[in-house]
Amino acid sequence: MDAIVPAPVFDAVMDSIQFIYSLEKYVAPTVVLVPKVVPETVAKFAESVGQDYDTVSFLLGLLVCYPLGIIMNMIPYGKMRHAFSFLLGAFLLQFSLDVEWIHQMITSLIAYAMLALLPRSTSKWLVPTFAMVYMSAAHLHRQFVNYLGYDMDFTSAQMVLTMKLYMFAYNFYDGGLIKEGKPDRAAKKCAPFAVIELPSIIEFLGFTFCFSNLMAGPAFEFSAYAAACNGSLLYDKDGKPRGKIPSNFLPTLIPLIKSFIILGLFVVGSGKFPLLDPEDPQNALPVIITPEFLANPWLYRIGYSLIGLFFLRFKYYFAWVNAEGANNLWYAGFEGFTEDGEAQGWDIACNIDVLAFETAPSIKILSAAWNKKTANWLSRYVYIRTNGSLVATYGLSAFWHGFYPGYYFFFLTVPLLTMCERVGKKKLSSRFNPSGKKWTPWGIVNIIATTLMANYAVLPFPMLAFEWSIAVWKSHYFAGHILAVAFYILMQFVPSPKKKSD
Repeated sequence: MDAIVPAPVFDAVMDSIQFIYSLEKYVAPTVVLVPKVVPETVAKFAESVGQDYDTVSFLLGLLVCYPLGIIMNMIPYGKMRHAFSFLLGAFLLQFSLDVEWIHQMITSLIAYAMLALLPRSTSKWLVPTFAMVYMSAAHLHRQFVNYLGYDMDFTSAQMVLTMKLYMFAYNFYDGGLIKEGKPDRAAKKCAPFAVIELPSIIEFLGFTFCFSNLMAGPAFEFSAYAAACNGSLLYDKDGKPRGKIPSNFLPTLIPLIKSFIILGLFVVGSGKFPLLDPEDPQNALPVIITPEFLANPWLYRIGYSLIGLFFLRFKYYFAWVNAEGANNLWYAGFEGFTEDGEAQGWDIACNIDVLAFETAPSIKILSAAWNKKTANWLSRYVYIRTNGSLVATYGLSAFWHGFYPGYYFFFLTVPLLTMCERVGKKKLSSRFNPSGKKWTPWGIVNIIATTLMANYAVLPFPMLAFEWSIAVWKSHYFAGHILAVAFYILMQFVPSPKKKSD
């Protein structure tokens, strides 16, 4: 990072970081939930299996959510559940991050104070702004002290927390409008998630520290969390079941088994088709832009990149699918009942639809299937609040991920692909596939086109660095951008099909 940032700026930032580090002695006494023998034992186990401590502690943190979920299911509804959620979340953070757990606490308490003391019209933008700034500082810290590195710190948990606080601030604002009988268009759309009254501090901390979605998400709405804790998800005010309560056995077991299969595929597949250098991904030239790799035919390089990206995604699939089962275990992932008492399903904690994503016929469907709860956050609290601005939506998404150029190259390319998709749907799909069905000849063409263009666009994402991002697109002759621009221009000369008269 010192080679990129001017020396005076770099020195000033590092001095600030060292000052913050000097405060560790005051924070260390707060790490009281994890006995010293636990990290010592984990460290020995990690060494014995040839893995680093961060990876093993993260994996164990995800898996321990299952026995914790069993305990959560036994705890009476009410504040005890909120307290348990908070304490277990704090335990997981202290176990995985040691003193860095305090960032979650500081952010949560300051946000709660804003919500309690400021007008809702102010807190609706100030809380999200504060959360984004704090998270951005975490991203910048990581880039300064570990540029291009993948070591685990509090940044990932802070990203999940940022979504929670961002959503809650708008939920609370919408609740105020609904309470006054003056809901705006956005408040009406998000009415099911509105928070009418500010919850108690323990309820709020239970939500922000919720153990089953703390490490890897998904960040679902406060209303869903609260319903699972106060019992209203399953029972009415009289204590009677709202319907036949479904078993949580298969909704828990299936994601758990799937996650282990996915983990195995990731380990094997990413080992055979690495994108970055396996020995030194932080410093060595990525595999797919080395001179040796570039000597291969273009079609081979395209195929290798597609397979490599495919297996790279399994890292995210594992975390999300595993977390889905942990949430389902204590019914936090259950959608509840219809007015007729019919069970609705288990989509609350489902963050990825693997088959829908891998066979998406459009960027819109692909985006909706990937990191679904983040997509919900962006749709409900950015897209519809900015009058449908794609640049604002994808720009904030890039900002949320951090400041590596690779993120921005990807997210700011997506609007171009979306524009092409919209004009193509209007002028071509309406002619060749008016039914809109997926598994038709034209639908399969769309699946192939979406797969190729989306994978081309996302190549800079794992590259991170500016030079590596440009180099990976250059290795494919910027074909994706050229084709997209050419397609969009060409479509301007294609007449729109005439609407059928009644």
